Amino acid sequence: MSTELYRSALSSATDLDGWKVEGPAVTSFPTGRLRLESAADPADGQAANFVAWLPVEHDGDLRMSWDFRPLREPGLAMVFWAARARDGGSIHDPALPERTGEYEQYHSGAIDAYHLSYFRRRWASERSLHTCNVRKSHGFHLVAQGADPLPAVLDTDRDYHLVLTWTAHTVRFAIDGVTCLTWTDDGSVGGPARRGGAIGLRQMSPLIAEYSNLLVEAI
Repeated sequence: MSTELYRSALSSATDLDGWKVEGPAVTSFPTGRLRLESAADPADGQAANFVAWLPVEHDGDLRMSWDFRPLREPGLAMVFWAARARDGGSIHDPALPERTGEYEQYHSGAIDAYHLSYFRRRWASERSLHTCNVRKSHGFHLVAQGADPLPAVLDTDRDYHLVLTWTAHTVRFAIDGVTCLTWTDDGSVGGPARRGGAIGLRQMSPLIAEYSNLLVEAI
């Protein structure tokens, strides 16, 4: 049984009402899908990257699905879930330090979260062997890794359907029905398992990618 928490086609600017963007993101809808890219020069390093937080939070078990199409690489795409301030409060508490897209602010700053990077093409080592990585913060803990079936942009011919589930402290991730990884947080790394919190999308420049048909459910 599931309860819909948030649904959006991501087909027009009004579909971004309530989203919170950190960093130099540019949004557009030239094909009727949300296109995300950075306004900054990739030479700016981490300052060229950004995070877009959804206008919804989950309290516990979660299923999130969306369609993804990479258009330009190199770059990286990631999803955060169960993100909370380190004291358990909202990541959007104005008392927290400002976040501007640099990754250290998200893995070793004032918030805790899980991070799943599912399109890792920023560096040559990532392009030579495609993997999906899960990290747990606070800290830069790599806790799980699996194969990534997404092709390079040159061979991308469609939108790919991504599904992340988080139940009983276990994350499962699949692309077009192909299971990429499964990992259970037993609390042995980075402290107790997280439960709920904010959900966000992150991109590393110069990736350009499109997103559509986003659905978040409590399960």
